[in-house]
Amino acid sequence: MTIAGDATSPPFDHAGFVEDYDQLRTGCGAVLLGRDVLRVSGADAVEYLQGQLSQDVAALDLGESADALILTPQGKLDALVRVVRTGADELTVDVDAGFGPAVATRLMRFKLRVKVDLEPLDWRCVALRGPLAPAPGGADRALPGTSVTATFSWNGVSGVDLLGEAPEIPEGVRPCSVEAWESVRVEAGIPVMGAELDERTIAAEADLLDRSVSFTKGCYTGQELVARLDARGNRVARHLRGLVVAGPDADAPGVARGSEIVFEGKVVGTVTSSAWSPTLGCPVALGYIHRTVVPPSTVELRVARPGADDTDTATTLSAEVRLLPLV
Repeated sequence: MTIAGDATSPPFDHAGFVEDYDQLRTGCGAVLLGRDVLRVSGADAVEYLQGQLSQDVAALDLGESADALILTPQGKLDALVRVVRTGADELTVDVDAGFGPAVATRLMRFKLRVKVDLEPLDWRCVALRGPLAPAPGGADRALPGTSVTATFSWNGVSGVDLLGEAPEIPEGVRPCSVEAWESVRVEAGIPVMGAELDERTIAAEADLLDRSVSFTKGCYTGQELVARLDARGNRVARHLRGLVVAGPDADAPGVARGSEIVFEGKVVGTVTSSAWSPTLGCPVALGYIHRTVVPPSTVELRVARPGADDTDTATTLSAEVRLLPLV
């Protein structure tokens, strides 16, 4: 998945940006998203992933998919992945582009005396997004180049992903830009690896537990921290929040990744992603913010100019902290 590092003024220089955005929000649009895919197969494949992933892999029916966490023994995040049951002894695991090798290395590390093969696949992903996207398992499964279909649903954004060597965009579906999808993603608060999610992340901070953790399955690597936090009401020091930037529509500057979030004179977080929101008519952003900042609250964003080292030269913007999704 492409990550937008900076949001600029509204990207109307891209002629179809608004049309793309509207299609992803209200119809069905197609976006080429980077995903790294692994095939996990063998007599012990299901049992092995059951002990490595936070999700109940054994409960997946053929063709069913679910999000899951791969955690360190200390409970920190190695990766947010999706697992699809493709056979009795075969599954695929896919993750944001660029993180496949790390996932493969992590899974290989614990592969001792089990009959499991891990195979990286040279696949692509066509993401169909919008309320009119077809359900998986229908005609889309027969599309040339598509080997696996998987549902997608997050904070009101729905669709289906077509995965395979060369999946084709279905007839009548509008190809849309990654920039338009990035606007939808940030508005919805959908985290991605390398921006909102990294080795410092605790799953509860990004509100990942309900969708990616089974609390009824057996043990898995990193379970202890997840269970302990759940018992304590998932009280963590910071939370992923949305930011709506104030300012005139045409003049609001961009919000760079890493910009400091300041509340009552103290730095309480940093911006992880930003984009232009056609619905709200202003830049929006995501960031981890200390739990003492209760939405809705007004904060300042210290947006450093490219190449500037002195924070005194940073542009200061006003923004409102909100719960996700923003739209």
